Amino acid sequence: MNMSRTRERLVVIGGDAAGMSAASQARRLKGPGELEIVAFERGHFTSYSACGIPYWVGGDVTDRDELIARTPEEHRARDIGLRLRTEVTELDPDGQRVRARDVESGEESWTSYDKLVIATGARPIRPDMPGVDAAGVHGVQTLDDGQTLLDTLEATRGRRAVVVGAGYIGVEMAEALIKRGYEVTVVNRGSEPMSTLDPDMGRLVHKAMEGLGITMVNDAEVTKILTGEDGRVRAVVTQDREFPADVVVLGIGVRPETALAKAAGLPLGPHGGLLTDRSMRVRGHEDIWSGGDCVEVLDLVSGQQRHIPLGTHANKHGQIIGTNVGGGYATFPGVVGTAVSKVCDLEIARTGLREKDAHRVGLRFEAVTIESTSRAGYYPNASAMTVKMLAEHRTGRLLGVQIVGREGAGKRVDIAAVALTAGMTVEQMTALDLGYAPPFSPVWDPVLVAARKAAAKVRSSM
Repeated sequence: MNMSRTRERLVVIGGDAAGMSAASQARRLKGPGELEIVAFERGHFTSYSACGIPYWVGGDVTDRDELIARTPEEHRARDIGLRLRTEVTELDPDGQRVRARDVESGEESWTSYDKLVIATGARPIRPDMPGVDAAGVHGVQTLDDGQTLLDTLEATRGRRAVVVGAGYIGVEMAEALIKRGYEVTVVNRGSEPMSTLDPDMGRLVHKAMEGLGITMVNDAEVTKILTGEDGRVRAVVTQDREFPADVVVLGIGVRPETALAKAAGLPLGPHGGLLTDRSMRVRGHEDIWSGGDCVEVLDLVSGQQRHIPLGTHANKHGQIIGTNVGGGYATFPGVVGTAVSKVCDLEIARTGLREKDAHRVGLRFEAVTIESTSRAGYYPNASAMTVKMLAEHRTGRLLGVQIVGREGAGKRVDIAAVALTAGMTVEQMTALDLGYAPPFSPVWDPVLVAARKAAAKVRSSM
């Protein structure tokens, strides 16, 4: 601890979910007289829902401020010294200090710390190709990014949009642009959209996107972006085709924002994210914690490190970090990889391992797919649902579940997420006492139908 000060100083890098959750939780546990908190954020906003940006762009959320959980003024009112438009440019772990630059003035200064939280998030992948930095080409990761895209959409005369990539962000942004009245083409290098699903389940998403009026182009690699004389984007080029575009959205995915950490010699994992222990303390550094999209986490199913950038994890990380910084004790055990999304009224959910994930870690498995309905078949508005389930060969341990269907499909994945966390077998799942009434489910819930079929396949393979 720096003995020149009478109280400890916590420095937080990053003003969104993990960083400000950590700051807020630490403040709950320690008053201003015990702990000074200084937080640096290079953007204009704090504590917002990045997951909500596609719905704001598409008009489902009409006011940007609805995505903000806590404003800078609210943080400052709780004695958190928040410095907006201030970017940390260097970490000095040995000297326990950070260098920060005022984005507007360029002025730089060092700030010492007793405890440091790195919550720098992730950055959109921008492939190294001609034209990727042209006007009209957008990544969408922050509220600032969302506002810039909306400004472009308002100012652009043409109505042709190309989305590069068909993961969660790509699919959600494609729907948002359709709602904005654009002709949308999605260029995807995979065989089907949503690579977080197996291709057979991704095919269901493909059909739904085409039904929405989106043109899907699979197995296509973007090689360059063409610009006009005004320097603005005019087309996206693949190996053998050219797609006219007035605006381009990059939905290729994100990488951990860990350049500062790497330069400071902090430990990074195979996916480029910071490595922490269960208390979210950076390995080998007693006074540094990290959480959110810049870290790697333990996959409880495969036993390997993964980078899974989700707001649910970031908020949990922040709570755990703040508790530990504030003198308490908390740990983060890991994840099973649960996520949900939608295309129009089609709900998409997954948890655990895909087939290729299981192959990669050397697991033998049985896979089953079933068709069912969201309610009793005779009840009005019952809708179709497809459930795919993976179980470990011989043991029957649940390995993963994917669900695609209409209303009531997506959140059923939570049943599987709990079962995965508990290490249940598919045989054990068949005995789960789930709620039933015709408006909510068939007598056998679709997840349990899949579990019964998987259990039978496991038994027959022994």
